[in-house]
Amino acid sequence: MVRVVSGAAWSQADYVPPEWGQGWGAYGERFASHLGVDFIDGGTTFALSEALRDDTTYYSCPCKGVWRRMKYALIASITARKGTDGHRVFSIPAVASPYAGSFGSLAWYPRRYGPKDAFRTGNYDLLNGIGATVALEFLNPLLRKIHIE
Repeated sequence: MVRVVSGAAWSQADYVPPEWGQGWGAYGERFASHLGVDFIDGGTTFALSEALRDDTTYYSCPCKGVWRRMKYALIASITARKGTDGHRVFSIPAVASPYAGSFGSLAWYPRRYGPKDAFRTGNYDLLNGIGATVALEFLNPLLRKIHIE
């Protein structure tokens, strides 16, 4: 929900899309839009993960050192665990779901938005997901200490 609330606030501040205007009603539209994108994104990740039998859960790196952990988090952003041995494979769900959410938003976005806009937004969402995975790698010890994980 933090991602949805903050994403809607960011869109409100950037006045995107401008057709929705400003004020609480416009924020509500942006909130609903971000919630819908998140729902499609999460649903796509879940459905593809189940269909492909991929484990897209993020597991913290057992390694030490900033650069090793950074490399691990970057690789884990676009891979999944598979099989009983947990070997890594390219994660179709992790890469496809940001684009599914952004293309799904074309259903309620103003008509002037098209596939190029959805593709651009999908790129941003994919990069945002990678950044979130890197942040999670380094915030995990703190989250465990305060029992949020």
